[in-house]
Order: sequence, then C-alpha cells, then structure tokens
Amino acid sequence: MKNYSKIKSSRRKTSDIIIEIIMIILAAIVMIPIYYLIVTTFKTPEESTISPLGLPKRLVFDNYVEAWKMMNYPRAFKNNFIITFFSVLLLIIFSSMASYTIARRYNKLNRIIYSVFLLGLMVPFQMAIIPLYKLASNLNMINNLWGVIIISTFCMNLPFSIFLFRGFINTVPIELEESAFIDGSGVFRTFWFIVFPSLKPIVATVAILNTLAIWNDFLTPLLFLQSREKSVIVQEIYRNIGQFSTDWTSFFPMMVLGVAPLLIFYISMQKYIIKGVISGSVKG
Repeated sequence: MKNYSKIKSSRRKTSDIIIEIIMIILAAIVMIPIYYLIVTTFKTPEESTISPLGLPKRLVFDNYVEAWKMMNYPRAFKNNFIITFFSVLLLIIFSSMASYTIARRYNKLNRIIYSVFLLGLMVPFQMAIIPLYKLASNLNMINNLWGVIIISTFCMNLPFSIFLFRGFINTVPIELEESAFIDGSGVFRTFWFIVFPSLKPIVATVAILNTLAIWNDFLTPLLFLQSREKSVIVQEIYRNIGQFSTDWTSFFPMMVLGVAPLLIFYISMQKYIIKGVISGSVKG
C-alpha cells in the first residue's frame, strides 16, 4: 500500500512538472509580441528591419520623442482622460442607483426594466450607429467631448454596469437598510450613506473594467469627434498608419505611450478586482 501511494505521488509530481513546463512555454509564446513591441521602440528603422527580434545595439529614445510630438500627446491624453473620467463617474452613479431599485423592489415593472437592460448586453452597439449618429447630430453632440461621454455612458456601458451592481447588491444585508429606515433615514440617504459604502469592491471593479473599455474605445471617438483638437490617443495612433507602408519604429512608441497610463492604473487597482470577485461570490 505504501509503495502504491509513493508511485501515485511521484506520478502526480511528474504530471505537475510537465504542466508547469507547458505553461512556461505558453507564457513565453504570449510574451513574444510584447517583447517585439518594446524592443522595436528602441531601434532605428534599419536595425528593426535587419534584426526584428534582436536586441538593439544601443537604446534610441528619439522614437519616443518623435511619437510624443507627432501625437501631441498632452492634448490627446487630456481628451482621453476627460472622456474616461466623467463616463466612469456617471456610470457608477446611475448604474448603482438603478441597480439598487431593481434589486430591492420585487415587482413586475422592475423585472421588465431589468430585462430591457439585459437586452442591451445582447444587442451590439454597432446596430444603432446610424440612428444614434442622426440623433447626436440633431442635438449638436458631434465633435463634442460631452457627446462622446453621454454615448459611452448610456448607450454602451450602462447595461453591463447595472448587471454587475445588481448581483453584488443582493449580497448586502437588507437589515442594515431596515435599521436606517427605523431611525428615520430616507431612501437616498440610506443608499448613499449605508448601502453605497458597502459596494466599494464592486465600485472598483466597475470603474476598472469601464476604464479599460472606454480608454481603448476607437469607434465612438472616430464617429463623433472630427477635429484634431478633440481627438484621443487611439485616433492619433491610427492617423500615423500609412496607406502603403508604416514606420513601425514610430508606430510602436505611440502604442506604448497609449497603453502606459492604462497599465499603471490597472496594476494599482487590480487588487480591488480580486476583492470584488471574492465578496460577490459569498452571499450574506
């Protein structure tokens, strides 16, 4: 019996080692494009052509300087930040309030409203582009940052945020609200001072996921922002793609400059995603 257990444990160790080796190989394969992207940013055009995956002979930072100037990075970053910040802020406010009502009021009307929001998850945003563009044009929302903010908030990301909030609100003990009502607190005061502070993990999760989506959104700014002064980072990157050829040593630094703020934000906030997942998986 002992020999059998030893054989079984040795087989398990062997299988674990094999799985680890396979995972390391897969991770290395996934890292190849990232390695190629970063390495190319420090090369000259001639060096990137001769040795695409080789290390640069010397670090060339002129590519980043040129990309910064060509993109007018401060202006594009400001536009990106304004759209993302206010869109995420409005999403948190409206989706949390709507989810609270849907989760706490068990009636037919709220179930229908929630079904309509879920329908927004199933219907692609691209199907409504033409009528949405006509509506935005009639409301003078074309080439307006607030137009993009409203569209990103209410036409694209609101259903998903409500879906996340509603599932988490069900884990908040309703006894807390009942105690607040007994003490004379109203609905708005109960929500903002009792319920909302308990939603910090899901608020962080919604903020992170929507920040990633809105910051990287290309279609909405492309359709509704026409002037160069209102363009965002992704548009500036796209403008530097040539019709017949592209200078990758200039293009890749633009991509790095566009992703860097998002990467820093995600690394600093990723622990809240884990908290949100763990808290949402345990009811009560």
